[in-house]
Amino acid sequence: LYVTLEPCCTWGRTPPCTDLILSSGVSRVVACVRDPNPRHSGRGLTLLRRKGLAVLEGVCADEGMKLIAPFSKWVRKRLPYVTLKLGISVDGKIADAQGSSRWITGPQARARVQELRRRVDAVLVGGRTVRIDNPTLLPRPSRGRKPWRIVLARHGLIPRASKLLSDGDVGQTLIAVSNQCPAKTLARLMESGALVVKLPEQNGHVALTPLLRSLARSGILHVLCEGGSEIAASMIRAHEVDEYLFFVSPCVLGGTESKSAVGGAGFLLCRNPLLEFESGEKVGRDLMIRAVPA
Repeated sequence: LYVTLEPCCTWGRTPPCTDLILSSGVSRVVACVRDPNPRHSGRGLTLLRRKGLAVLEGVCADEGMKLIAPFSKWVRKRLPYVTLKLGISVDGKIADAQGSSRWITGPQARARVQELRRRVDAVLVGGRTVRIDNPTLLPRPSRGRKPWRIVLARHGLIPRASKLLSDGDVGQTLIAVSNQCPAKTLARLMESGALVVKLPEQNGHVALTPLLRSLARSGILHVLCEGGSEIAASMIRAHEVDEYLFFVSPCVLGGTESKSAVGGAGFLLCRNPLLEFESGEKVGRDLMIRAVPA
């Protein structure tokens, strides 16, 4: 039996994996990584060894750790793993001077984003993105996957006709508002069938960490943040981004009126959030760069 994560030996939502392994006739188990939970780490492998199974651990450990990164963070910090995705021009813009962003990146890059949506538990955007682009945030094709759609809308300004509230999957939509949201607007959003949560504010935006903790309590392990620029800036300032995915298009938008990928007040060069490039890959005409906080 080849597994990424060490088989569990305790009861949770499901029975212990080790019980099924022992009753199945498997005689050898090869595991990439131990359970990151210190209460369980190594116990499952030790139990299997005591029962006479051959156990080999640490095979492809680096790859295994990358695969279980969302689970590992959830177990250790009770927070979801956050991937920030940005489709940008080569000079770091996400929209032109007229606010148009369709399409900066090519079809192959957009198809890769659909793959990302199928991998995650939730896709997060800001209210402005919903008002301008009216996205569904669901993967196309779905292939059986339907992640939560999460919108940060401080004042609750989500149009009634937006796809997130009217496409038949409104039960998969969560709208995070602040105390600045009027009571009538709050009532309208709740009547739509969406899940609405009221959270405190931080620096004029819905506070991110309380939202992420709430999502983790609901069993959401991996969040894909698709912007816009103010949400990206808030995520970076709150140190909540675990992974950056830049889809860089070979186009130049330039100008002071075009939209920068990261909004807010910006960062001083002497203390900006430094990243470490981990990989680069050509995706159609575009370049996909994966980076993590340095």
